[in-house]
Amino acid sequence: MTAAPSPALDTALAYHRAWTGHDFDRAMTYIADDIACEAPAGRLQGAQAFRGFMEPFTHILTDSHLIAAFGDETTALLMYDTKTLPVESAPGAECLTVKDGTITHIRIVFDQAPFIAAQNASNGS
Repeated sequence: MTAAPSPALDTALAYHRAWTGHDFDRAMTYIADDIACEAPAGRLQGAQAFRGFMEPFTHILTDSHLIAAFGDETTALLMYDTKTLPVESAPGAECLTVKDGTITHIRIVFDQAPFIAAQNASNGS
């Protein structure tokens, strides 16, 4: 079976490989200056706000496993599991909108429960 080309998926995967490979400067080359990001922490607007949100996560990331990836001309969906310093498994997903090879919008969904449990354990709760 031959998959149809997906410009959005190509960009999303290149971005994902960069940030999970600890090359956040390269990851940012795929991000539009006026990106809008919807994340569990709220809405972020602009590349600098996005960098401030996402880059610290890459510092605690120790491994990532891509579970599934789909895309078309303008939209890509990635589902992955991450291993971080505080937790062994933190699954997440991103729906990315891409225009001319640049990510203009990301909606990030991730399971916060492992991080909350790790924080409670470190606080003795």
